[in-house]
Amino acid sequence: MTSEIISQLMGEWMDVQGILIFLCVLLLVKNMLDFRFNNMPPGPFPLPFIGNLMSIGFNDPMEIFPKIAERYGGVSTVYLGRRPCILLTGYEAFKEAFVEQADVFTERPFFPVNDRICNGKGLIFSGGHMWRQQRRFAVATLKYFGVGKKTLENSILQECQFVCDALRVERGLPFNPHDLLNCAVGNIICSLVFGHKFEYDDQRFFQLLKYSDDTFKLPINRWGRLYNEFPTLMSFLPGQHQTTFANLSKLKIFFQEEIQKHREDRNPSSPRDYIDCYLDEIEKSKDSEAEFTEENLIHCLLDLFGAGTESTSKSLSWGLLYMAKYPEVQEKVQAEIDHVIGQTRQPLMEDRTHLPYTYAVIHEVQRFANVLAFIPPRVACRDTTVAGYLIPKGVMVLPMLKPILEDKNEYSAPHEFNPTHFLDENGKFQKRENFIPFSIGKRMCSGEQLARMELFLLFVSLMQNFTFLPPEGETLSLKRTVALASAPQPFRIRAIPR
Repeated sequence: MTSEIISQLMGEWMDVQGILIFLCVLLLVKNMLDFRFNNMPPGPFPLPFIGNLMSIGFNDPMEIFPKIAERYGGVSTVYLGRRPCILLTGYEAFKEAFVEQADVFTERPFFPVNDRICNGKGLIFSGGHMWRQQRRFAVATLKYFGVGKKTLENSILQECQFVCDALRVERGLPFNPHDLLNCAVGNIICSLVFGHKFEYDDQRFFQLLKYSDDTFKLPINRWGRLYNEFPTLMSFLPGQHQTTFANLSKLKIFFQEEIQKHREDRNPSSPRDYIDCYLDEIEKSKDSEAEFTEENLIHCLLDLFGAGTESTSKSLSWGLLYMAKYPEVQEKVQAEIDHVIGQTRQPLMEDRTHLPYTYAVIHEVQRFANVLAFIPPRVACRDTTVAGYLIPKGVMVLPMLKPILEDKNEYSAPHEFNPTHFLDENGKFQKRENFIPFSIGKRMCSGEQLARMELFLLFVSLMQNFTFLPPEGETLSLKRTVALASAPQPFRIRAIPR
């Protein structure tokens, strides 16, 4: 009797198991049909429910996504769970999407962690009419205060002198240059938005820069990605994301205090900085949809302070690391600077045309370091096509610069640090169309001119005054951090006065 019951139960279990297997096969077949015949870009085959998450996991996507692009081309599809994501990794695809169809690809997708950080406001993660007006205002205001002009060049040169003075205090001993470079670049943006600078030993300034750095790491590190997948749960769980949210609140308090000081002593007829101009715009603007409010000002300051510091200071960190790693390149840079400028007068932007090798090195630092490997993602506002493939309305588009800046058809040694990538056969500097470290189109970096001035003047000043070497007996690593703006992992070098 017992054996009959067991046999019956086993038979029923086999029936259930057969049904489950059949349903799984059915889902796989449906998934395959949906994936293969909807004219979306090619990509790795997604599993039901989890998509390609098994292969992506919570590893550094900078390592995974370029491999997908290499296999499937400049426009490809990955599935994050059940959600498709279009990878744009080819220069022609960038041009078609962000220049030829610029109005289609200006909006941002929704991410819980980004929403927690900025609530849809500011300059980076906002969209629509509000974003267009905020960006227009920011570009015009920065230009008004000297971006691209001689007045700002003089301010940057002053900061170059401060950096060199601070480096001499190190007396050639090993040190990590990250904080010093962060302070120098941070002070330049502070002079534009706050109207004042900080001393390099100001601990509060260090903290503000660290809070900003942590905020810009969160959207791409594993804590931010976990928050995006499980926002309600992660809101209650401890972790690095909670620390970042707490530090972000402190950063906003600092901005509120700066705004209040400006309210108390500003002269509307003579604005001193971005905050003064914005407060004036709050009073004058009759466009309620543009949202010129104090809350939006705080988020614009967050974006200007962070974006205006992060990418440039980290590019300079990579530059010093490469000079210490490749001393033969450093020697050629210094020889050219000595011949053209000498060691007494400070460099000027007009020196660029007379320093082709040095200018090529700066470009190669940006290409090889690829600080902004990911550009913040977009969504199409309507159904469209790129490279002949369907991009459905509302599907996330993730632009990647790394495959473009490492295109083997454009660069002879794409995975090596080689300044000749930007020199012609006569040793003259040559531009490359696909060199787009600041992206292209309507969403390209609004601070490109400022960043180019900072990179050139600070890098040349440092090469003019110091030789950078690794600590004795140490081998420098080129490993990177995972962030929106990727820095070298902490390292030490020596700055030997020349």
